[in-house]
Amino acid sequence: MSNPRDNLRGIVLMIASMAGFAAEDMFIKWAASDLPAGQILLLIGLAGGAVFALFARMQGQRTLTPAALHPAVLGRNAGEMIGTYGFVTALTLAPLSTVSAVAQAMPLAVTMGAALFLGERVGWRRWTAITVGFFGVLLIIRPGFDGFDPNALWAVLAVFGLGARDLFTRKMPASITTMQLSVWGFLAVALLGAGMLLTSGGGKLPTGAQAGYIGGALAFGIAAYWALTAANRLGEMSVITPFRYSRLVFGVTLGVVVFSERPDMLTLLGGLIIIGSGLYTFARERARKRALSI
Repeated sequence: MSNPRDNLRGIVLMIASMAGFAAEDMFIKWAASDLPAGQILLLIGLAGGAVFALFARMQGQRTLTPAALHPAVLGRNAGEMIGTYGFVTALTLAPLSTVSAVAQAMPLAVTMGAALFLGERVGWRRWTAITVGFFGVLLIIRPGFDGFDPNALWAVLAVFGLGARDLFTRKMPASITTMQLSVWGFLAVALLGAGMLLTSGGGKLPTGAQAGYIGGALAFGIAAYWALTAANRLGEMSVITPFRYSRLVFGVTLGVVVFSERPDMLTLLGGLIIIGSGLYTFARERARKRALSI
């Protein structure tokens, strides 16, 4: 068991990670206002893949191996591509605060997918929490009502795509390392970006400011990933995982301060419902594991 000091460090690193990912979203939204989304994904995918390939090499891990074609890896990369496409499109077209709120439903989607496709036992309490959580999503996007923004549906696609990525990760052979998965995931994003560029008519030379936005997204994204990995290694999962939801706080704050967004009460209420449902689902899972260990 981790000691309290390690748990505290893990909490701080988890919050720092979520702040970093929110900053990455901000830079991507800035860049996407002038550059094709495919070009942004291609550049981030290639640069991120190169950085993590270097990290893997420093740790003595190979990335060009037959394991890259394992069905679970291919499925994970497909989920990464679908989810990333939805997320970046949502960042381009919808308010950052809305995207951040809907994205908090991903753990609920993973729990639902684990029950439907992996045979994990999910009791009626967790199914109820999942249903309530997705009601929170409906409050945010409001289909059929005056406040409905169809662009918010791209964030829903991101939730299910990235949720599928996490489900495939659970089926990954133990011999495949996190660093290898990171390299292959970034390269899958680069492949997605190249495909988007081919169908959209190509990219354009970034200005100094645009290059700075992409560089900022890379720097914060890589730092956030490192902090997330360090947090998971230091702290107990039951202690640090709830602090993942701090990303909503950072996302809404940046949306209001940087992009002058004004999320309404239904958006904020929907976000709170999603977080509450997620925390309850996590608590039930923790209680179930504790009961099985007795």
